[in-house]
Amino acid sequence: MKASTQPLNLAYTDRSITRAERALCGAPFQLTLFTAMKEKSVPLPYIAGEKGVKEDYTLTSLSEQRVERELMWLIQVGLLRREVDGQGITDSFRLTPLGRQIVDKWNTQTGYLPQPAWWERLVNRLIRWFSLPF
Repeated sequence: MKASTQPLNLAYTDRSITRAERALCGAPFQLTLFTAMKEKSVPLPYIAGEKGVKEDYTLTSLSEQRVERELMWLIQVGLLRREVDGQGITDSFRLTPLGRQIVDKWNTQTGYLPQPAWWERLVNRLIRWFSLPF
């Protein structure tokens, strides 16, 4: 049987989409990063530090620890997944189908990630804070 090359068209609740969009907009990354993650996996060292700025993945240099923390939140929200190879989990990340859906929407509508309102940033922080393991 031949595998389909058509992307899955999964239905997500409005609440899931809103939460994911808010998390993506509140992250310190550019749409360029997520567009790259749509095509291939992107290793953590390519996002952190000056390399991330050079690749237009971030506006400012971010530490690897901060980048990983932000990416792990986007995994928890359902936008990203960590790549796995024959040895196990890698330091590379890709978009999930939900992430693809949102990135495609913003690539066609605006070409950039919208800036969240102050209250959206606050809601995102509160959700993140309450989601942390104790």
